Amino acid sequence: MKLLTKIQNWGDHHHPKWLDYFRMLLGLILIWKGINFASNLHAFTNLMENAGLGLAVSISLIAHLIIVLHILGGLFITLGTNTRFVCLLNLPILIAAVFFVNLPGNVLSPYSEFWLSSVVLIGLITFLIEGDGILSIENEKKLAA
Repeated sequence: MKLLTKIQNWGDHHHPKWLDYFRMLLGLILIWKGINFASNLHAFTNLMENAGLGLAVSISLIAHLIIVLHILGGLFITLGTNTRFVCLLNLPILIAAVFFVNLPGNVLSPYSEFWLSSVVLIGLITFLIEGDGILSIENEKKLAA
């Protein structure tokens, strides 16, 4: 617990402003992918079946959970509220996307999702450490108090 508090304090005090814009972009990408998955639900569930994910639980349930976590999590990350918690919730999804869905496929193909998934995974890890930042709802609450 002490290590987690140290990481959180370090992230709160060493946060450049450009990182907030990256956080907002990361949130918008998650919202976009969540909407994309929802609009192509059949293709998304087929992709998950081909990757071998969701054997213990219904693939449809997992697909809907991923869509909700991406859309709501992306909204929270964009606004800068509960960023660390939402990043922690989305982290297993992106780890599975990078290592189990995108990596076994052809990484160097022209339309590979591997690179986007990798950047989003790195962004989630970054904001799990860094937190909300200056341009966030949480920062406004801290300033108002």
